[in-house]
Amino acid sequence: MTAQTRTHSPSTVSGPDLVVAQTRSLPQDFVLGVATAAYQIEGARHEDGRTDSIWDTFAHTPGAVVAGDTGDVACDHYHRYAADVELMRSLGMQSYRFSTSWDRVCPDGGPVNAKGLDFYERLVDSLLEADIAPWLTLYHWDLPQALEDLGGWTSRSTVDRFVEYALAVHDRLGDRVSTWTTLNEPWCSAFLGYTGGEHAPGGSSPADGLAAAHHLLLAHGRTVQELRARDASLELGLTLNFTVADPVDPQDAGDRDAARRIDGQMNRIFLDPIFRGAYPADVLEDVRHLGLEDHILDGDLDVISTPIDVLGVNYYNGSTVSARPAVATSVADSVPDSVPATARPTRSPFPAADGVHTHPSGLPTTSMGWPVQPEGLTRLLVRLHEEYAGPAGVALHVTENGAAFDDVPDDRGFVDDRHRTAYVRAHLGAVLDAIEAGVPVRGYFYWSLMDNFEWAWGYAKRFGLVRVDYDTQERTPKASALDYARVIATRRLPVPWDLQAAGASSSSAGPDRDGADPAAQLQA
Repeated sequence: MTAQTRTHSPSTVSGPDLVVAQTRSLPQDFVLGVATAAYQIEGARHEDGRTDSIWDTFAHTPGAVVAGDTGDVACDHYHRYAADVELMRSLGMQSYRFSTSWDRVCPDGGPVNAKGLDFYERLVDSLLEADIAPWLTLYHWDLPQALEDLGGWTSRSTVDRFVEYALAVHDRLGDRVSTWTTLNEPWCSAFLGYTGGEHAPGGSSPADGLAAAHHLLLAHGRTVQELRARDASLELGLTLNFTVADPVDPQDAGDRDAARRIDGQMNRIFLDPIFRGAYPADVLEDVRHLGLEDHILDGDLDVISTPIDVLGVNYYNGSTVSARPAVATSVADSVPDSVPATARPTRSPFPAADGVHTHPSGLPTTSMGWPVQPEGLTRLLVRLHEEYAGPAGVALHVTENGAAFDDVPDDRGFVDDRHRTAYVRAHLGAVLDAIEAGVPVRGYFYWSLMDNFEWAWGYAKRFGLVRVDYDTQERTPKASALDYARVIATRRLPVPWDLQAAGASSSSAGPDRDGADPAAQLQA
């Protein structure tokens, strides 16, 4: 440990009660880890040849990000990666999912920058020395601004530039990284970025969002083909974000159609081309007036449906939708506003879902306003396995799942985050439910290792297992980190608390009756 990581002894930690009568065992080969993304943690904006991404430009646009926050410094991971890897080792993480920055590796989308690759080589070597398996994501939303100026993902030429970048990363790291995912959440890249305006580059065109979605999928397929040709032993795939869309009234045709539209324009618009080589017929009909089919050239869908080995599943919440607006009878009944309060105008990211309204579900919510719905994750995994991944022989991993809460540190910087601990336990339990139902889920990555730049929310929302003091860059594992470390060490999952009771109860963490004391793992 370094002086930049604060530790606690079992006698002083105020955290979750680790003395639990009931536990569930985890499969011995089930991988537990954490995830991050380059722009959200690295900082070092213009260091060692890095140039601006669309997120650098967007974050520096007045009114685009809460409080005018930027990722210029973020968690300073570029300079502190070694200590962060050591922190993960001390918590027992088995795998680390991270992204490489296109802007470091191929600044402005151009020639390879050796210094950028040097950083990722040092990171990967440190992970391997710590016995932490690296899971590499090539694109987590940081498109070079120079390419955006030429049309970005609405331009087919960006596909070629992405393949060149991907191969440059593989040239350096292909002998040490076995799992490669091309894209993280192309729904966000396409529709939050080019249609909804909430994310970079801040567009508001449904047609542009659809063009971007197709080109992102084409870039994925082309890259899988190229990497497969280089090394057949690689585990290749991508990560998609999903919702479980439920109609408010299953008997109402309008509500059922609202759920169909959200499912189609968030889930199936990516799943069907990848696994079935075709866009869903109902989605094509919904968006027919927006020109998607103009971008689909002969052979594109054959490329997009190139077989993959792994599908990353990102799940945070479900949604309850209707053709009718919600009628709030009280403040408590209103749907929390999960869109950041910025000066920049935004619209629905769904290209053709006018008249679809989200309703409150009655479930507890995170500070993002997202309902906490672990059973939705079970349903999602079962569906993905039965309808898509299972028939294709594709492995499933939960590559992101996590929650932002209003963390309150004590005078030592420690956060007793019982809501987050309960959230993790409940969602890991939901994964085990899916496994018991016959779904071979192979791993779970919590989002995120540490608090970081949360896109349009800036630093206002904290998802981390580890608290970051942005003034000092001090890292302090939260109670949820200690609980997660215990799960990893013991391969046992405590039964979850009631989510609302978790916030009101209090107890002190002590040595675990199973013999594992996670706080003791954090001693310097």
